[in-house]
Amino acid sequence: MPADQIDAVDQAKYYRSCLILYRAGLATALLFSSPAEVLAQSAPTADEVVLSELSVTGTGPVGERADGPVIGYRATRSATATRTDTPVRDSPQSINIVPRAVLTDQQDLRLTDAVTNVSNVVLGSTIQGRSQNYLIRGFSTQVFAVDGVLVDPAINFYPVTRDLVDAERVEVIKGPASMLFGRGDPGGVINIVTRRPTLEPTADASVQGGSFGFRRFQGSVSSALPAVEGLAARLSFAAQEDPTFRNFGGDTNRRVFVAPAFSWTPSADTRVYVNSEFTNQHSQYDEGLVAFRGRVPLDNISRFYGEPSSRYSGAFNTITMRAEHDVNENLMLRQIVSGQWGTFDVFAARAESVNTAGTLVNRRESAVNSRFAAVDTQSEAVMKFETFGLAHTGLLGIEYSNGFRHALLLQGNLAPVSFLTPVFGAAFQPLRFQSDLKQKLEVYGFYAQDQIVLAPGLQLVVGARFDLGSQYYFSRVPASKSQPPEQTLFGASPRVGLIYRPFEPLTFYASYATSFLPQTASVLNVTSPPPSTGDQIEVGTRVDLNPGLTLSAAAFRITRDNVAATDPQNPTFSVITGQQQSQGVEADLAGEILPGWNIIGSVGLIDARITKDTTFAIGNRLAGVPVFSGSLWTTYDVQHGPLRGLGLGFGITHVGQRYGDLNNSFTVGAYNRLDALVYYDFDAHWRLSVNMRNLTNARYIEAPTSVTNNTPGAPFTVLATITARL
Repeated sequence: MPADQIDAVDQAKYYRSCLILYRAGLATALLFSSPAEVLAQSAPTADEVVLSELSVTGTGPVGERADGPVIGYRATRSATATRTDTPVRDSPQSINIVPRAVLTDQQDLRLTDAVTNVSNVVLGSTIQGRSQNYLIRGFSTQVFAVDGVLVDPAINFYPVTRDLVDAERVEVIKGPASMLFGRGDPGGVINIVTRRPTLEPTADASVQGGSFGFRRFQGSVSSALPAVEGLAARLSFAAQEDPTFRNFGGDTNRRVFVAPAFSWTPSADTRVYVNSEFTNQHSQYDEGLVAFRGRVPLDNISRFYGEPSSRYSGAFNTITMRAEHDVNENLMLRQIVSGQWGTFDVFAARAESVNTAGTLVNRRESAVNSRFAAVDTQSEAVMKFETFGLAHTGLLGIEYSNGFRHALLLQGNLAPVSFLTPVFGAAFQPLRFQSDLKQKLEVYGFYAQDQIVLAPGLQLVVGARFDLGSQYYFSRVPASKSQPPEQTLFGASPRVGLIYRPFEPLTFYASYATSFLPQTASVLNVTSPPPSTGDQIEVGTRVDLNPGLTLSAAAFRITRDNVAATDPQNPTFSVITGQQQSQGVEADLAGEILPGWNIIGSVGLIDARITKDTTFAIGNRLAGVPVFSGSLWTTYDVQHGPLRGLGLGFGITHVGQRYGDLNNSFTVGAYNRLDALVYYDFDAHWRLSVNMRNLTNARYIEAPTSVTNNTPGAPFTVLATITARL
């Protein structure tokens, strides 16, 4: 039940109800005592609760922070678009935020489910069931950030499926953001803001079970550590098994995620936050369905062209330390240090093509062993000052990134299988060397930004970043004989934005931004592929329809050069295409309509095409990008009477027809997915919820990637969740 929709006593109890497993004894009491016993033993008095909440969390609209919790469905502050704690309405680019309340109500277990709430964002690929990447405003975005730090610059995809148990909010900045993040795709950046430790004890745990044998246990516990004043810790964790609806014929998919975090406030002007995340994943290597003669057959969405032994194992680990010190009221110094490392291994039967008769799918064996590591440091100063009567918030920063990856690829022959009735059991053949990829990327970034109040209601945001570095890129194939030298890199990424507020509820903005991305794709016989660059022009508006409900809208045009795409002649490698352009409009709505009635919705219209190329036809639409897409999710909490505690939710997601590749050789149809939610809060400690997805059991392709790689959407599924909170 949203906290701003209940009385003061229940509101305070709600805030104190965020986690279970705060010490073994208390966890046992919560999980095995009756709700009435737990409430009687642990409920504080109204005065105690209210005072504690005001002094510790301060999460109302007045006390909201860019890195803190959000009440309800609408966030009002963010640091993703400026690297400073700024009101969302004062951001010079479109930014959309999915708060934890939405993640909880929808039971979003994938990052994909969270960003579906954002306009012009769709799933681009599951990378053969291993991970996720997205199409933001028409362009693929393969990596994302956690608390403002991008993943290893040398890897071209996040090697595991990102868990959300430690996510406080998911933020999407639309358009190029290289001035802020350095390397990046022109579509935008997804930034996950993690849950901070609290000095006040909080805990929650959920046990979940669902269709096709899905089961999951997750939780988070936070408290002060009495040994050191101002020191608090949080432990978030999740473990799940998911056999899925796909006919693998082998082992189930498993993932374990653990995220210890610590915060320390030794004084009023110094803050230290350490967040670590460890993910271990074992899953089926799954390329999905195969296209033939311009379409993907959906008569059997569980059809699998691999073998039961086609497996994937991935691990991603990171530790990030953030320290901030207020020198005085006008100067804050920040230091961030992040270390990342991991591995992934593949042994798979992979589909290559369909014979001309449409009866057989040709296959090959593939084995990959890859390891990677990176370090990223950011040194920043945030300054507040005045010049000639103008107020400034300045940002100066230096970032150093150094990452590498080493991937060894082996291949072999494998017998084909039937296109319509594949049967497992083909004999694997000896593997042969295919390629040995070694890459190292080292970049120094220097950036400056100034947020200037020109007049009441008028702000100017200007900034620029310069990236200098080198890239060592060596892809040895059987015919290669020499090793190339390092490539020197340079990128300049300016940004300028103007924000105008003619009167208080209404804001207009216009901006120009650029992107810079060193290539990490494997290009056959090309040792130093040129960096990809992009630029965007955007105009938009934000308006508060009521004190808790905000509507935002934008129009944009993005141009991207030197794009890497799958080589149509050799899908193992990529080709550097010419120029692509995306233009469109979008709108997003988030907040509270009436007491107890929350909503988050989006709609997007986009035209994304090839504008210059020597490999693909000019005018072809970009792969996987729908012309029209939208989503709506709304919930209602019964506020009074005997049904108080009951909540209902309903959602619809629409994704239009898409082309599956840059050749536009096949299409996948539009789809509408209907979802629903029923939950009941027995008290401030216990909730039972049932989420239902794809109520109409629609058959559709969630992510078309290539002729032999098309991810089908799940059929009708049910997920039951029991949550206990302290």
